[in-house]
Amino acid sequence: MLKLRSSLSASKIRTGLVLAAAALSVLVVSACNGGARRPRLAYEERPVEALYNTGYQRLQSKRWADAVDYFQEVERQHPYSEWSRRAILMQIYAYYQNNNYQDAIAAADRFIALFPGNPSAPYAFYMKAICNFEQITDVGRDQGYAQAALTGLRDVARRYPGTSYAIDATVKIDMVNDQLAGKEMAIGRYYQRANQPLAALNRYKSVIDNQAYQRTSHTPEALYRLVEVNLQLGLKEEANRNGSVLGYNYPGSPWYAEAYALLTEGGAAPEVAPTGQRESWLRRLIPG
Repeated sequence: MLKLRSSLSASKIRTGLVLAAAALSVLVVSACNGGARRPRLAYEERPVEALYNTGYQRLQSKRWADAVDYFQEVERQHPYSEWSRRAILMQIYAYYQNNNYQDAIAAADRFIALFPGNPSAPYAFYMKAICNFEQITDVGRDQGYAQAALTGLRDVARRYPGTSYAIDATVKIDMVNDQLAGKEMAIGRYYQRANQPLAALNRYKSVIDNQAYQRTSHTPEALYRLVEVNLQLGLKEEANRNGSVLGYNYPGSPWYAEAYALLTEGGAAPEVAPTGQRESWLRRLIPG
């Protein structure tokens, strides 16, 4: 399985760079109330430039919660204005940087509802997907965030092909598919350890039959586990077929070397000899 969490950290840096580029196009006015004391945010008529610029300053100082307060005030006092549009974008970014993912998603949804045709809409769609992507957990837990991220990333790639958002979304789609395939493998191993070979078989087959999962790092092991389970069930012909598929596509994989050894012991060695080496006996154990 890909080391998803370490990739997420790099992803967050890249996402910040994407927004930094977008932020350069946002007007930052020079007329703001300079002063060390933060103005009270109770509702009172204040110049929109002062509110926006103070929020932007807080953003640059990484005072994310303070920045949100000012940008919300811009939105509250000047709804449906150009300033409000920019303020919502800044809220998305501030919430995201402060790890308030649900608030960031809500702000993105609000922007999309109010300005669906705006040139910044791709960013709002992208950030919704990224906020779910950032919350993906290990394969031992529920993969609801992974499914939501996959849906959002596919939406970005479909809506905005050729953009930097779509390019990054495509890379992350492969990562999420690897995560989801890893979940199927984990469940399959669980059933195999519990001596429920048919249930395990179905999980391993789901990795092989899903075209998106076929390109993941889990495919060689899935084919090997199918060889194991089919031999356990006495389905030698099916086991040999899975071994042949594994050997044709991954002749140098240690998983094929293991499968070849199993099939040879049963008197049904595939035609293609492995080019890789078998791992130690520990590799053949079902993780658990």
